[in-house]
Amino acid sequence: MITEQAAAFIAPMKEWASIGEAARTEPGREKTETSLFADVLNKTVQQVYDTQAEVEEKQYLLAAGKLDDAHSLPIAQAKASISLDVLISLRNKALESYNELLKMNV
Repeated sequence: MITEQAAAFIAPMKEWASIGEAARTEPGREKTETSLFADVLNKTVQQVYDTQAEVEEKQYLLAAGKLDDAHSLPIAQAKASISLDVLISLRNKALESYNELLKMNV
């Protein structure tokens, strides 16, 4: 009886799909002409905007004296800094890859 209950909680592992297949078969996603890299880049840029907006909101609340937990501002600033660093490194890697493609002989 206990093993039957335990078996009900254990989900069998599924085979991993490749990145291309995962991009095509993601649930709720329509087929578009955008690439996986463009999606990642767009999400990263949006994350930078969101974290910066959160920092600005917390700075305003702190200046107005309405921020209850002062420790949330440095945390938000650290998140914004990390998301910007990720975006910069993603941009740098994309530029390096593009330059390597230009150097290739076809």
